[in-house]
Amino acid sequence: MSARVGVVLSGCGVQDGSEIHEAASILIALDRRGATTICIAPSIPQAMVVNHLTGKPVPGAHRNVLEESARIARGKIRDLASVCADDLDALIFPGGFGAARNLSDYATKGASGSVQKDIARLIHQMHVAKKPIGLACISPVLAAKVLGAQGAGPKLTIGTDPHTAAAIGEMGGQHHSVGPSDVFIDEENRLVSTPCYMNDVGPWIVFQGAEKLVEEVLRLTGDTASMVRGHLANLNADRPSS
Repeated sequence: MSARVGVVLSGCGVQDGSEIHEAASILIALDRRGATTICIAPSIPQAMVVNHLTGKPVPGAHRNVLEESARIARGKIRDLASVCADDLDALIFPGGFGAARNLSDYATKGASGSVQKDIARLIHQMHVAKKPIGLACISPVLAAKVLGAQGAGPKLTIGTDPHTAAAIGEMGGQHHSVGPSDVFIDEENRLVSTPCYMNDVGPWIVFQGAEKLVEEVLRLTGDTASMVRGHLANLNADRPSS
């Protein structure tokens, strides 16, 4: 049986939801390895709606995080309130401002803020069950806040951004700098993180980071079958066409 991996979405679009390149890269990397992907989002109002053409908030506009996330999931998505750690073998968070605005209030309150209750619940459950969690871009702040408050001392990366690195430390985490397409692995807490668009990079770098993130998350689940499928897919991709 392939690993069941929950992918937590926070809307649709970098400014007010999930970063679409990151989410798609993670979904492709999981599918490439034969994992069973379960898209998840909370049914809550977005903190704000942003016009992605102008980059400005839209006054009076209202959208639901679950409904917007369904755009990325092609409609196949579960309400976070109905999901628990027993349903999953691993959990992955793409980035985007939705992680900092909808899944938490980090964007407005920084290290002193809080994490949405069902997000905090699921992170806690996964950690207690020793099931791996992957975190891309800004989403490591979620694990820093939840697990840092529990004294777990989560080790994470968002790349090299000093402001966010300092906030992770304030929340009880430990930040480790890595390159744009690299990952950092906290074996003890079973966390894997990668910077993605926390750096000024393009989609190819983001995809490489997502591939490594997924590979390590699956390794921590012990899903050797998916790891073998991923290895074979890599070999076939590198083989010259006849």
